[in-house]
Amino acid sequence: MKLALVRQAYTPFGGAERFVERALSALRARGTDVTIIARRWQGGGDKDFLRCDPFYVGRTWRDAGFSRAVQKIVRSGRFDLVQSHERIPGCHIYRAGDGVHATWLALRGRARGGMSEFADAVSPWHRYTLHAEAAMFRDPRLRAVICNSRMVHEDLAGRFPEAAGKLHVIYNGVDLAHFRPGAEADAGAALRRELGISPQAPVLLFVGSGFERKGVATLLDALGKLRHRDARLLVVGSDRDIGRFQARATRLGLGERVFFLGGREDVRPCYAAASLFALPTLYDPFPNAALEALACGLPLVTSTTCGAAELVEPGVNGALCEAGDTHALSSALDSMLACPADPARIRQGVAHLGLDAMADRLDDLYRRLTGE
Repeated sequence: MKLALVRQAYTPFGGAERFVERALSALRARGTDVTIIARRWQGGGDKDFLRCDPFYVGRTWRDAGFSRAVQKIVRSGRFDLVQSHERIPGCHIYRAGDGVHATWLALRGRARGGMSEFADAVSPWHRYTLHAEAAMFRDPRLRAVICNSRMVHEDLAGRFPEAAGKLHVIYNGVDLAHFRPGAEADAGAALRRELGISPQAPVLLFVGSGFERKGVATLLDALGKLRHRDARLLVVGSDRDIGRFQARATRLGLGERVFFLGGREDVRPCYAAASLFALPTLYDPFPNAALEALACGLPLVTSTTCGAAELVEPGVNGALCEAGDTHALSSALDSMLACPADPARIRQGVAHLGLDAMADRLDDLYRRLTGE
């Protein structure tokens, strides 16, 4: 079977790219010939990387040009299946790892208020993306949609009923040998010492890029309201407006309790240093970082508009709250810190989501689509 996976560019800390990287080796071990189609991809060799980089100016032209180039490759018939992680009409499979753009805009507009919804409505890029999204789901050449959570499945079924019969829920996989309780424990202790955090202090951990969408402002506000005044927060990830969030932490009097660590390729020392994982995201289909944290035995506090909420058993391995609700978030964090959860039990809750299990489900879907 010749399979092509489409993603515009590799970002070392991007969830979709990490999903592709993890899926590659597992699929190839099953005899699948996998090629990456992208503008740029780290580590891509001539054999498994097909560069597709048409000239562009601006992100609307960038996305439209890449889409046209990929559609030409699909029409060539050189691959049995083309699975896109971008909104490109005409591909055989779409993995909705970025969720539903229309839903994200609606939630962001509601949270921002003011002129935000109008600005999004007249934005050329948002208009193009909404059009491409709708055209893709209504394209008769689309044979399957991989949803990484039931939340995304239900959203798509409601918005695009014509594609409802093509939706398949396949959760992200996690490397259970790499992410486990106790992994990099010494590095976690060293990180605490480096930051001047005592071994007894509770540590909240946030991992993600795109701080506005993932609720860093709400998390900072909630930290200031915690009963656990000795709690510290590690913010791992990149954001072009990071200075704005650092200034917010200072303004709230949290300058010595919050540590912005930037993006890290190996986050395991951060998991090892943490007491719980906090992700009060406004919208997230299914973040890899949340799954990694659970695999490491960390309780998860997240929002109801996060696909990983489907893995949370309140009071056992985490807690849920509404996105943007500072008081509910601080209460949930305090509650989980007051009653430490059992790392082994938390880990057991995601033991069925290993890389092999994910690859088995993908492989089964591909073979059914090709009639093998």
